[in-house]
Amino acid sequence: MANQPVDAPSLLTNVEWERKPPSIDANLKDYAEACRTFRWEDVEREFDWSRTGKINIVHEAIDRHAAGTRRDKVALYYTDYDTRDERYTFDDLKRHTSKFGHVLKRLGVKRGDRVGIFLPRTPELYVAILGTHRIGAIPVPLFEAFMEQAIQDRLSDSAAIACVTTPALKARIPRPALPALKHLILVGAGGTLAADEVGYEQAMAGAPEWLEPEWLTKDDGLIIHYTSGSTGKSKGALHRQYAMVGHYQTAKWALDLRDEDIYWCTADPGWVTGTSYGIYGPWTLGVSSVVIGGRFDPDRWYQTIQKYRVSMWYSAPTAYRMLMSAGEAIPKPYDLSSLRHICSVGEPLNPEALKWMKKITGLAPHETWWMTETGMQIICNYRSLDFKIGCTGKPFPGTYATVVDDQGKELPPFELGNLVVKPGWPSMMKAIWNNPAKFDEYFRIPGWYVSGDTAMKDADGYLWYQGRADDVIKTAGERVGPFEVESALVAHPAVAEAGVIGKPDAVRGQIIKAFIALRKGHEPSDALKQQIAGFVKTNLAAHAAPREIAFVEKVPKTRSGKIMRRVLRAWDRGEPVGDISTMEE
Repeated sequence: MANQPVDAPSLLTNVEWERKPPSIDANLKDYAEACRTFRWEDVEREFDWSRTGKINIVHEAIDRHAAGTRRDKVALYYTDYDTRDERYTFDDLKRHTSKFGHVLKRLGVKRGDRVGIFLPRTPELYVAILGTHRIGAIPVPLFEAFMEQAIQDRLSDSAAIACVTTPALKARIPRPALPALKHLILVGAGGTLAADEVGYEQAMAGAPEWLEPEWLTKDDGLIIHYTSGSTGKSKGALHRQYAMVGHYQTAKWALDLRDEDIYWCTADPGWVTGTSYGIYGPWTLGVSSVVIGGRFDPDRWYQTIQKYRVSMWYSAPTAYRMLMSAGEAIPKPYDLSSLRHICSVGEPLNPEALKWMKKITGLAPHETWWMTETGMQIICNYRSLDFKIGCTGKPFPGTYATVVDDQGKELPPFELGNLVVKPGWPSMMKAIWNNPAKFDEYFRIPGWYVSGDTAMKDADGYLWYQGRADDVIKTAGERVGPFEVESALVAHPAVAEAGVIGKPDAVRGQIIKAFIALRKGHEPSDALKQQIAGFVKTNLAAHAAPREIAFVEKVPKTRSGKIMRRVLRAWDRGEPVGDISTMEE
């Protein structure tokens, strides 16, 4: 993309700061000093494998804690608020994952084989992923809302030999189309099982309680996470065992996790956040985690914080906006005072939601930017560092992220360009499964990992995400980032959610079209459209005001919270929306 000066006053001047007291107690004490002195090699010494040479994530996340002072510490608190209310210590997880490893070995699953994990968010999901790691096999997590085509694409591409699922979800697995799939392990199976099916509970009951991990190398496979598939079929990002170094350190410095925390990552392990920071990061640090089952419910979310005395909360801006839409009355009966830090992930955090969360909890969520392919947080706002409300943050120490033109030349402040990262961080994907050409595309600008996102950098070195490169709107000679407009729209008191696209126009090249979901108590009207457009014109810029507005019941988003603009474009053109397997319900 050609670099283009951005109207700096529209976004980067007169911004509000989140100021931190000088005495704030954070794991990352001095960001600038860390950037000067930090080395990933020093983090390696935190792991047993740096001394033994024996590498397996299950040892570093579970077994070493079970063999030490954290043996009886609760690793996992679980409730579905209906039938289950459970807790598992690190020693419990060592035993359960050992048993599951034996179950897999008896089926002939071996090191390097792929195992699909297609389960609702229950303790068995975590046991299955870690038990797969124990034997050196590679888990392929599948989100429980995926339908048949999405399941087929992922299990076929990965050639999974086994899949762990439930009788209810089994119907979505197209067995005839999956010749590599030899075994189904059914959680909660009742009645007669087919010849190629195994009952999870029965198999676990007869399995030994200890299984030594399969010892691997740093470059052996850890996990395959499939990207959202917003363009074409999903792509399998293969990560390696060494990624744990990045998970550990970012969880320590960006999430600010510490031993006494009760940590709640709301992401499902079907997505990379749910493993990198729902399993690997917290448990390599030995931190207690909370998981809740069932559908989103504002009361239960606040109740969870109170019930477990959650101190660190990691969720998506979509969730924060849904809580905001539910109103201020719901959280009032709950004690949220245990919270000391909140972070956000999955999409940009608009200032309106940030300010609302701070009003309710006393804490501003700190944005983190990263991707399935990066495997770990790359750009963050840090607990000890002042940040500008609405900005993406600064690169994690030991990484280098910046903004460049199409030739790889770094751009000066306030110019829109490609958001890129210097390769070499620990959690960078090792490959795109079965697709080396696609992997090479990520490095099409020599010397850089090209994220596909656009951003700008301000004079203080803070990065500001502006949208996917394909989503940048070119209207009347101006380049407009869609997130900038969406943030302005949701600041209007009638707007709950907003998605923005560029629509072809003979005169202006493109005009801005907004799809808007209204808050309760507001009704669609032409007068409201004019009022909203005028609000953006007044508060952002005239050229950034939408010239068309469509009111919709919901703005389409992926489960990780990213607005599916290709769906908006299809709606605008009256065309089929294509694969929506990753769309939230």
